[in-house]
Amino acid sequence: MNQAIFAGGCFWGMEELFRALPGVVDTQVGYTGGRNDAPTYQNHPGHAEALKITFDPSMTTYRELLDYFFRFHDPTTKNRQGNDVGDSYRSAIFYVAEQQKNEAESFVDLVNTSGRWPRRVVTTLEPFTKFFLAEDYHQDYLQKNPDGYTCHYSRGGSYLT
Repeated sequence: MNQAIFAGGCFWGMEELFRALPGVVDTQVGYTGGRNDAPTYQNHPGHAEALKITFDPSMTTYRELLDYFFRFHDPTTKNRQGNDVGDSYRSAIFYVAEQQKNEAESFVDLVNTSGRWPRRVVTTLEPFTKFFLAEDYHQDYLQKNPDGYTCHYSRGGSYLT
């Protein structure tokens, strides 16, 4: 199994969309990329609300996950998705290996040249350090609260076609 860590706004909507993809084995929401070692929902300075995805590389690729990530959030808005504002809601890819960094850089170039967005991608590429699991009530939130808030939705077809 491999892992991917993405941030693109509120982690609830990201988890709900990714969990349905073939090859995604597990999802967990949490905090990463910040300045404290015991982040909570009320106190996570610099941390992004992030999704840790465990996936089976024989069923889906990291590149396919990147494709999906860039289709359901706006990667051109800095520190914002929908009504959520602040660096917690930044668009970021936390790479766990140089290969993931290289693939992410290539994919950002693909998105920028696609003409799909009127502005350039502001998604940051950050080395993964540590993932802090969010509180239990955030895990599987939209499964528990089907009418809960999300700002994520499909914004067009695959960049890979």
